[in-house]
Amino acid sequence: MTTLHRLSGAAYGTHFSDQIANVSVPLIAALAFGASSQMIGVLVACQSMAHLLGSIPFGILIDQKDLRTLAALSAMTSFAGFAGAVFAILSGSVVWFGVAITVAGFGVVLFGLTALSILPRAVGAGNLARANAAVEIPRALCSFAVPLVVGLVVSEAPAWVMFAAACFGSLCAFGLSITLPRFDVIPKQQGSVLSQILDGGRYALRHRLLLPISLCAIFWNLAFAALLVTLVPVIRDIYGFAPGAFGFALSALGLAAVFGSWLAGRILDRIAPSIILLFGPGSSVLAALGLTMIGPATSDIWLYACFLLLGFGPSMWLIAQNSVRQSVTPPAMLGRVNAVIQTAIYGVRPLGALAGGMVAGGFGAKAGLFVVVAAFAASFLVSVFSGLRSVKSYRSLKAH
Repeated sequence: MTTLHRLSGAAYGTHFSDQIANVSVPLIAALAFGASSQMIGVLVACQSMAHLLGSIPFGILIDQKDLRTLAALSAMTSFAGFAGAVFAILSGSVVWFGVAITVAGFGVVLFGLTALSILPRAVGAGNLARANAAVEIPRALCSFAVPLVVGLVVSEAPAWVMFAAACFGSLCAFGLSITLPRFDVIPKQQGSVLSQILDGGRYALRHRLLLPISLCAIFWNLAFAALLVTLVPVIRDIYGFAPGAFGFALSALGLAAVFGSWLAGRILDRIAPSIILLFGPGSSVLAALGLTMIGPATSDIWLYACFLLLGFGPSMWLIAQNSVRQSVTPPAMLGRVNAVIQTAIYGVRPLGALAGGMVAGGFGAKAGLFVVVAAFAASFLVSVFSGLRSVKSYRSLKAH
């Protein structure tokens, strides 16, 4: 079994567990704890808090510690969190439930950043796109399949069973992580922790490709967070579709992401990266514009078609930009650079949700959709008017 197969197998275990948590937390909060809407919001925020608090410290660790050890540690951290969630449910403690899912979230964040640093050491530059696709497919497939399965069994199985299954996924990830080879540890960087973080941030801000990649991702996530907040009132008040259309739309997005990730692994090393770096945000603009054209007389098939497009193009973009990031960033800085970019991306999601909610609440649901279109358009324009349109191959990219 190759390093890539072991890492992708660990990714299946990690993302299986993570998706169970993403879907189950709000459901179990309501069913097992009788939580209020405010408490459900706090618990969901606990999951995303791990990205904001953990990314940069983990980025520093990744640049200094053994990557196999960190991959195994990420799995055991998730396991400890999910096991804690089981005990919290059985004991009826919503406070410890929140703590437990936050701990589990830290494990998922650590695994994602560690995997990004392992791949460029495990494969050559010409195979980076295929390798990134192999590690991205587990996330896309789990994001499609797990919500469907949870939806089918959540009313039949005891609440703790969901997180027991997540424990199993984390154990599988641990078992495969400890079989990874050891990679050379980069000598410890000089300077304070703050200076190391600033070095990673400065490198990302000054690089002609990393800066537009970061801005594109920030605007895209701003738009997507606003869309999730706006979509429910749009479906109810403008489209006139059944409430279940929201879930079906997200499943369509997940299905398209699976196909996009699979296809990316087969074509990204044969075409210019610039094509995908423009197609991803460009297709998002088209999908958002399509959503503004749906009305009460329109078939709900058009809603699902828009979400298929919204899942397909960006999933390919994600793999392409990860490959660019890994190619242009010095190995000694890869953990910190990825951590800075990820922190910015996840930090903007609450802002997108607030913006979408405020505009939709103050000016109507249709106005919220136009905010989404504008933010997706900004992500596309950043790509068009930058060096991303001139990236011809991954092999030609050099870290400096």
